[in-house]
Amino acid sequence: MIKHKLCTFVMVSILLGLLPFSSQAGLPDRLEQPARQSDAAKSVMLLDVARSGENLVAVGDLGIILISFNEGRDWQQVNSPVSTLLTAVFFQDDQGWITGHDGVLLASKDAGLTWEKVLDGHLINALLLEDAQSKLQSLQADAYTDAMDIEDAEFDLEDAEVAMEEGPVNPLLDVLFTSAQTGVVIGAYGLALSSDDGGQTWTSFADRLPNPDRLHLNALLQVDDQLYIAGEAGLLLKSYDQGQSWQSLPSPYEGSFFALVQHQDELFALGLRGNLFSSHDAGYQWSPVHVEPTVSFLGADSHEGVLAITGLGGTLLLGQDSHELVVQPLNTRRHFNSVIATEQGWILVGEQGVFLSNRAKELAQ
Repeated sequence: MIKHKLCTFVMVSILLGLLPFSSQAGLPDRLEQPARQSDAAKSVMLLDVARSGENLVAVGDLGIILISFNEGRDWQQVNSPVSTLLTAVFFQDDQGWITGHDGVLLASKDAGLTWEKVLDGHLINALLLEDAQSKLQSLQADAYTDAMDIEDAEFDLEDAEVAMEEGPVNPLLDVLFTSAQTGVVIGAYGLALSSDDGGQTWTSFADRLPNPDRLHLNALLQVDDQLYIAGEAGLLLKSYDQGQSWQSLPSPYEGSFFALVQHQDELFALGLRGNLFSSHDAGYQWSPVHVEPTVSFLGADSHEGVLAITGLGGTLLLGQDSHELVVQPLNTRRHFNSVIATEQGWILVGEQGVFLSNRAKELAQ
C-alpha cells in the first residue's frame, strides 16, 4: 500500500471522512443523533452535490443535508437522522442515496425531501461477520480446499470479529444505483456491498474485486453498461456485467484517485497533486493531462460540452476537452470537493458550504 506524506493523508482523510472528528468519549452516538437544525448548516464543509429532477441536494459535515429548489440560488436544511459526516449523494429518479462515516447509508423516496437510515456500521459489521463465518465453514467442508485459502478465511473471520468489538468506524465513500433495484456502495479498506432489491438487503462483493490489499475504494462511475471503481494506490477497476465480475485496469500512477468522470469520448481520473489523466479507450490506456495547478482534484462534472474539474485551493478548471482546460479566477482559496452544472453556472461545494461560478453559460455559448 502506497503511503503518502502525513500532512496530505490527514488533509484528504478529513475531506473524505476517513478520520473521526474527535474522541467520542462522552458524546452521543452520531448514528442515533439527528443533525441539528441551524442557520450555520449552510456554512459547514460539504462533500458532494447531486441533482434530482429540479432539486439540488448537497451533503457534508455533522450529518447536514441541504436542498435547493431554484438551481442553487437558495438552500434550506432538511432533516437528517444522523450527525456523522456524509460523503456522497446519488439519485436514481426520485430515489436518493447518501453515504457517510460510520457505515451510514441514507435513503429518500421523494427526491431528497425526507431521509431515513437504512444501513450503518453496526449492520455492516454483522453482515461481514456472517459472511466470513459462512465462507470459512464452506471451505472447511470441502476436502479439496487449499490450506492457504482456509488460513485467509480465518484471518477474515478474525478481522470481522474485531470489527464487531470496535464498532462502526469505516466510512462508506460512494454509492451508485444502475436501476431502482440494483446498486452498490463502496468505502474504506476495500468495503464493497451490493443490493438487488432496492437497498433492503446488502451482500459483500469485496471478494470479487482484484484488491487483495483492501485499498480504499473512493469513487464509482457508470458509463453505458460499464461500471468503474477508483481508489487509492492507483487502483482502477472495471466491470462489464453490472458488477458481477471485475478486472484491474492499468494505472498511470501510484497515488490515490478521488473521482472519475466521462466527458464526450474521454474518461478522466482525478488524483493527488495535479495528477489528472484521460483515456480514449475506456480505461485501458491513459495519458497525463497537463494543467497549471498541482493541487489535488476531488470532483468533476460534464455538461453541454463543457468539462468542470475542481479541487483544493479554490481550483476550478473548465474546458471543452483535455487540451483546453483553463484555470478560472474564483478569488478564493476554499477547498472544493464537488461541482455540478446549473442554469446560472457551476455550483461548487466544499469549505464554507456552496460557491457559485457563473462561467458555465459563457463557455457553452
